[in-house]
Amino acid sequence: MGKSFWRQLKKPILVLAPMEDVTDFAFRHIIAKYSKGKGGNYVTYTEFVAADGLVFADEKGRKKLLSKLKYSEIERPIVAQIFSSKPENIEKAARIAEELGFDGVDINMGCPDRSIEKQGAGAALIKNPDLAVELIEAAQRGAPHLPISVKTRIGYAENEVGEWVPKLLETGIEALTIHARTRNELSKVPANWEVIKQVVEIRDALQSNTLIIGNGDVRDVEDAYKKAKESGADGVMIGRGIFGNPWGMSAYKPTLKEKLVALIEHTKLFENTFADIKSFATMKKHFASYVAGFEGAKEMRIQLMEADNAQGVAHIIENTQQ
Repeated sequence: MGKSFWRQLKKPILVLAPMEDVTDFAFRHIIAKYSKGKGGNYVTYTEFVAADGLVFADEKGRKKLLSKLKYSEIERPIVAQIFSSKPENIEKAARIAEELGFDGVDINMGCPDRSIEKQGAGAALIKNPDLAVELIEAAQRGAPHLPISVKTRIGYAENEVGEWVPKLLETGIEALTIHARTRNELSKVPANWEVIKQVVEIRDALQSNTLIIGNGDVRDVEDAYKKAKESGADGVMIGRGIFGNPWGMSAYKPTLKEKLVALIEHTKLFENTFADIKSFATMKKHFASYVAGFEGAKEMRIQLMEADNAQGVAHIIENTQQ
């Protein structure tokens, strides 16, 4: 798709959020199949991948990390999200992403996980804007033919967009996704979309061409369009609103039967893809979202949590639906 894929998209741009151990290859593929099958048009992000690990991990560790960068053609445009506090590793990881055929590279500068912050990465970079700039420049060197973007938050302990955002924009990144909460707020308070509006105003005042993507508490596509209009953002990233609904990046409302069929398919694809990489228990975090809001949902959910493979999941759903 080349350097300008972001510029080829109709606004407001929809983006599927990267969520660790949720939006893995299996789920992203199922979302692409069903959402794009109903006219959904959006940008896909991978789960975030440790750039340090891609560079230094042993064969087994690297295999696991590369599994996060597995994708299918129907997911395009697809962006590889990476994190590190070391510019040399970001540069190498960006080069790997370009070699793997990704459409873009995104640097995570918003993750509040303490183990990642201890490395000086994720949300810790909000406190170290000069290093953040170095990391962006390193990615631009590593993947010179791809658009580089950043995902971050409005600040660390308080709203810092007035200082933080201009620093990021000066690098010429193609897109900037802002989660409308501070690092310390995590997800404990409602997302503050008024701050997204501020970010758009800052971008416009600086006459920057960077696209602004808002993120936080977006329920569905309809809500995304509403938030884009109110904030002036060029696009909106949808995260938890997609749980248990592979059609969630389109306006289509699936029936219960359709959702359960998709759950079986999702489970089989997960098992086939990650048999020797991930525990089947990881798949179980999806069950509650797929199986909700109907009579007998609780009982089915309890049974599904006892299943230990895709065949067991299919058996429970098919028997219950008879």
